[in-house]
Amino acid sequence: MSSHDELKPCRQQLVGHGALMIFCAGVIGFGFLFFLIGSIKLWPIPGEIDIKLPGSYDDWRMAHMEAVVNGAIMWIMAAILPLLPFSPAGQRRAAHGMIVVAWTFVIASAMKPLFPNSRGLAASDLVSNNIVFGLFYVGVVLVMLIMGLIAYRSLRGDKAA
Repeated sequence: MSSHDELKPCRQQLVGHGALMIFCAGVIGFGFLFFLIGSIKLWPIPGEIDIKLPGSYDDWRMAHMEAVVNGAIMWIMAAILPLLPFSPAGQRRAAHGMIVVAWTFVIASAMKPLFPNSRGLAASDLVSNNIVFGLFYVGVVLVMLIMGLIAYRSLRGDKAA
């Protein structure tokens, strides 16, 4: 079996997680829409629920875009996975690591508009902020490690190892 065939299940996981993230972007997009119009209205369903969702324009836009962008990154990762300068096991680890990275960013960004004062920029005494901070922290550290390894191995011209 070639390493390309060996990676097919992993690549399918990346595509599936990417699609799920883009689906989440659509769900978050409805929250963004309801935030913008100040109520929940779904044509042709009659009536509306007059509610002001928490968050800001920037919070909702960022949450929506994080899910779109991270979903697209999963698809790009699926496409380039065989080109990564790692053994098939290393390629699988990189793929699974990037799935974790993407979900930490999507979940943390989706929490931000729903929980006031939970920007996640630093730890604080607010539990929701610390959850967002922890998710971002894990994602940032992991993506820096993975991208650093990919860059180092690729630019050095390493063969799969």
